[in-house]
Amino acid sequence: MELVELNKKIKEYVGSEVELQGWVRNHRKQKEFGFIEFSDGTTFKRMQIVYTNELKNFDDIQKIRVGSSISIKGVLAKSEGKGQDYEIKATEVTLLGDSDEDYPIQPKRHSNEFLREQAYLRPRTNLFNAVFRVRSVAAMAIHTYFQDHNYVYVHTPLITTADCEGSDQMFKITTLDFKNLPKKDGEVDFSKDLFGKEAYVTGTGQLHGEAFAMAFRNIYTFGPTFRTEKSNTKTHANEFWMIEPEIAFCDLNKLMDIEEDMLKSVVKYVMDRCPDELEFFDKFVENGLLDKLNKLVNSKFTRITHEDTIKILKEAKVKWEFEPEYGEDIAKEHEKYITEYFNGPVFITNWPKDIKAWYMKLNDDGKTVAAVDLEVPGAGELMGGSEREIDYDKLVNRMNEMNVDRNTVEWFLNLRRYGGCVHSGFGMGFERLIIYLTGVENIRDVIPFPRTPGNCDF
Repeated sequence: MELVELNKKIKEYVGSEVELQGWVRNHRKQKEFGFIEFSDGTTFKRMQIVYTNELKNFDDIQKIRVGSSISIKGVLAKSEGKGQDYEIKATEVTLLGDSDEDYPIQPKRHSNEFLREQAYLRPRTNLFNAVFRVRSVAAMAIHTYFQDHNYVYVHTPLITTADCEGSDQMFKITTLDFKNLPKKDGEVDFSKDLFGKEAYVTGTGQLHGEAFAMAFRNIYTFGPTFRTEKSNTKTHANEFWMIEPEIAFCDLNKLMDIEEDMLKSVVKYVMDRCPDELEFFDKFVENGLLDKLNKLVNSKFTRITHEDTIKILKEAKVKWEFEPEYGEDIAKEHEKYITEYFNGPVFITNWPKDIKAWYMKLNDDGKTVAAVDLEVPGAGELMGGSEREIDYDKLVNRMNEMNVDRNTVEWFLNLRRYGGCVHSGFGMGFERLIIYLTGVENIRDVIPFPRTPGNCDF
C-alpha cells in the first residue's frame, strides 16, 4: 500500500493491518518504545510509526538511522499524542537499506545554501519535497489548460541555427576538435562541423512555434531553454523551462485575455491539488501566500501602457534607486510599486521598440511595439508577450536595424509570404511561476539540479 492511498480512506482503515515501504525521516527512541517519522514519497504528509519492546527485534529497530529505507507492518489507529491524527502501531519493522552515520540530512533546520550542495538529497526535506511536488502539479496544470483549450503541444528543437535571442546569449554546439580547428580565410570553417554551419542550444521555441501556429492555429511549447548570461540574481539561471504559446488570429488584447485566464486556471489547479504543501509554504516560507494566490484568482488584471506607467512612477513621491524614464525598461522597484498602486496584477503594454525584440509588431506611432509584460504582486514580471510583426518589409527593416542575420531565419520570414495572419504569443518562465506559487525566493531552489554561473554540479 502507498500512503497517498491510505490517507484517502484513512477512517476506513482504522483498526486494520497495513503494510508500507518507505524512508525514516526522524527517529525518536525511548527505553521501552520509539517513534519513527515515516515517508514513502507518495504524499507530502508523513505517518508516525510507534513500536515497543514487545517486538522481537526491538534492539535492532532502535539502531535504525535517519535516511534508511524500511518496511513496516502494523495496525492503523487514532493517535494518542499531539501533532498527528493517526499513527501505525507496528507489528513488524524491517530494515531494507541502511543509512550511514554521515548522512547529511538530519532532522534539524538546514540552510538552503547548504542544501544546494546536497541537491541529490534535498528532496527528502519538507521544503523541497513540497516545492517539487508543486512543480509537478503545476506542470500538469499547464498541460491540462492548453489541452482543454484545443492547443497542440509542439516539441520544438533544442538544437537550432536560428538566431532569435542573439548569438551572444546562446550556447554554441560543435563537434570540431578545439586542438585542431579547421580554418578558412582566418576564421573557423563551420562547413566542416556536424551541421555544416554554426549551431546553438535554443534560447526559445518561439520561432518554430509560430510555424506550427500557421498550421494548427493554437499551439504551445513547454520545455527547457538555455541562456549564457552570467547573472547571479535570484531569478536567473542558465538552464530553465519555458511555456510559449503561439495563437493565430489573435491580437494583443485577446492575448492578454488568454494570459489572464491561463494563469488563474493554473493557480486554482495547484491550490485545489496541493493544499498541504501550500499551507506549509504559507506557514514557514511566505506569510500570506494563500491570501495572495486567492486574490490573484479572483482579481481583474489592470491594463496600462508603458508611457502611462512611467508617468505614474515619475509622479510617485518615492525616492527611487533607479529613476524611471520614458523609452527605458522598468526596474524591480518599479514593478513592485505599480502592482501595489493597482492592488493586483498589471499588464503593461506598448513598450518602446528599442528595448524589445525584433519580431514584435511595430505600432502606428513608429516608436512602440505591441508588446505586453504581466507584473504580479510579490514576483514582478511573470510573462512577456507580443503581437507578432506580420508585415514582411517592416520585419526585414527591424532585422536590419537590430543586426539579425537574415540567413538564419529566412524560413521564418517566409511565413509572412505564405498565408500569414495576425498572431500573438507569450512566454512564461516556469521557475518564476513556481517561485510565485511557493514563496521560495531563489530560482536555485525551485529547479531540481540548478545550472547557474559557476555551478554545474551533479
